Amino acid sequence: FGLFCFFKVRGPPLAGAFKERPRKPTAFRKFYERGDFPIALDSDTKGNKIAWKVEIEELDYLYCLPLFFDGLCETAFPYEFFARRGIHDMLEHGGNKILPVIPHLIAPIKNALSLRNRQVICITLKVLQHLVVTVGEALVPYYQQILPVLNIFKNLNVNSGDGIDYSQQKRENIGDLIQETLEAFERCGGETAYGKIKYMIPTYQSC
Repeated sequence: FGLFCFFKVRGPPLAGAFKERPRKPTAFRKFYERGDFPIALDSDTKGNKIAWKVEIEELDYLYCLPLFFDGLCETAFPYEFFARRGIHDMLEHGGNKILPVIPHLIAPIKNALSLRNRQVICITLKVLQHLVVTVGEALVPYYQQILPVLNIFKNLNVNSGDGIDYSQQKRENIGDLIQETLEAFERCGGETAYGKIKYMIPTYQSC
């Protein structure tokens, strides 16, 4: 008789890299509920948008934009909607008011990404794409602070077999969005951008 022993090989324990972190109340929600922002909800047949009570160009960007970025951590309506849409509106109309505020945006960006919440990550990635297209090389010094979480999630794609991956239709596939974001970082970041990205994400290939 031969004695056969079967051993089940276990992989390494999960490090919890993908585990969602608990959220804290945001300053954005507090200020919104207090009525400090000159915004209201405007709905029509095309959907919701923000009705600004002042000209967007006249906003105090150093005060408002970091607070709206703080709202990226929100997932409930209307906070999530106002934060996200407000950021895109301000980036679109801010011009030279945006550059001085960049150092104050990095902490809320890191906070949002560090939650490991799929919805929050997708929203933040789209905001990052808009931000880097708007400010270009000015964001490069902060790549090292932004990219670590992207490195964790960059291969997280939904494999739906022969079925339809609805997340791709909505541009909510994290892996694809990260690739788009990294390519935007490279294209808009000037000569040093690729080296900065490659240092933090060794598997990234130049676009």
